[in-house]
Amino acid sequence: MAASSPLFRPLRVRSLELANRIVMSPMTRSYSIDGVPGEDVAAYYRRRAAGGTGLIVTEGVAIDHPTAVDNPRVPRMHGTEALAGWRRVVDEVHDAGGRIVPQLWHVGPLWGAMSAVDPALKPMRPSGSWGTLGVTSYPEDYVAWATRPSEAMTEQDIADVIAAYARAAAAAAEAGFDGIALHGGHGYLLDSFLWEGTNTRTDAWGGDLERRTRFPAAVVAAIRAEIGDDLPIVFRFSQHKQQNYTARIAETPDELKVILGALVEAGVDILDASIRRFDTPAFEGSDLSLAGWAKQLTGVTTMAVGSVGIGKSLRESRISGSAPIDDNVHEVERRIDSGEFDLIAVGRLHLADPALATTLRAGGPLPEFDRAIHEASLT
Repeated sequence: MAASSPLFRPLRVRSLELANRIVMSPMTRSYSIDGVPGEDVAAYYRRRAAGGTGLIVTEGVAIDHPTAVDNPRVPRMHGTEALAGWRRVVDEVHDAGGRIVPQLWHVGPLWGAMSAVDPALKPMRPSGSWGTLGVTSYPEDYVAWATRPSEAMTEQDIADVIAAYARAAAAAAEAGFDGIALHGGHGYLLDSFLWEGTNTRTDAWGGDLERRTRFPAAVVAAIRAEIGDDLPIVFRFSQHKQQNYTARIAETPDELKVILGALVEAGVDILDASIRRFDTPAFEGSDLSLAGWAKQLTGVTTMAVGSVGIGKSLRESRISGSAPIDDNVHEVERRIDSGEFDLIAVGRLHLADPALATTLRAGGPLPEFDRAIHEASLT
């Protein structure tokens, strides 16, 4: 692959200067004991930065809220030890020439999916619902527990969570991160307000598409007010949910424009369109991808993700233990070159090859993903 490839064009978004368009996609690791990222976590991210990746988006990081995450080994963005750990991570990545943003996370309705939880605590669900059940990989006992109705979020709950996101963003900025990313897809809390399956409210936070967008937009606005104008905000969104792979937040481009337009107006700079294959058409009658539609509808920087270089979805490869190579990188180049989207996020191949960007620039063969490589790369 020539260095003149569109993958290796620089990009600037607010104060964030990227050497290329290759992004390490966020992937949960669960290697931060008691939520504190250690030296091994710093080394893990440093290897990808040293390998030439333009931007690293960290694994999901818990905000300071009691039911943000349900796994004590997921890192958090609060507490003296955890923030010291993140400063070490940021310093290591910067020393290697990389750029890094944390993906702030509240799992919302999916609290309890990763491990046992305190039944006295209330899961954060817009309307008390886990969602309309579709094809899912969750165990039957968890689904039975999760789908029981719970109390809807109160106005105080909503205010508390918005404040927790703002505190986490301020802490991340203080730690030296190059921007802020938000997980607003896959059925987690921000996404659960967008989806009719989990948001059946009839107040200011639900009832129609515009009102369903108000909560995630309010979180973005609070973060923008907290961190100022310098750092960019990345927002991951999706149609599919972990509760239901066929779910959609927008049936038409016009509906998608309502959602994304509100997020951009609130302060989002990069829209991260999460889909299982990056080149899947988003709407009938057009070959345009979800990231392509986001770009066309808003004009802001957009990022595509999903099965780059791999011929099976994540769920399929987990079942089989491996995934065949799919040399679709040239299609990524074509779409970036045409202006369909601006960035490409790559997950599993960054596990198989920490120097993936250097490998691509040199024209080397794509690495093969398998479970053994995956497990080895996490340590």
